[in-house]
Amino acid sequence: MIREIQEQLADLIAENSRGSTALFEAEKALAEAEYDLDLIESKSFLKAAGTVADRQSIARLESAEARLQRDLRKAELSRIRQKIKAIETASMVLATQAKLMGQESRL
Repeated sequence: MIREIQEQLADLIAENSRGSTALFEAEKALAEAEYDLDLIESKSFLKAAGTVADRQSIARLESAEARLQRDLRKAELSRIRQKIKAIETASMVLATQAKLMGQESRL
């Protein structure tokens, strides 16, 4: 039983390591999406005519697809963070179980 817990812990540690890489990639993708959004929105605002409010509205409309992509990257980053947190919680639970089993075996 303790060996099974150790194997599960090793699997969770490996998965958590992959999660760090996935987290970095998601953060990078979000930064790129935010950059694209800012660039598109700024260019649209500068080329639009009318009042400031009109120009802002036009820029928001023209950058809607980039905003959607940014929001999707935010959701992806959030999902990865939640998964990492779940892995860390599972690791703590397994470590506690192993510790308790080790103490019981000594009794």
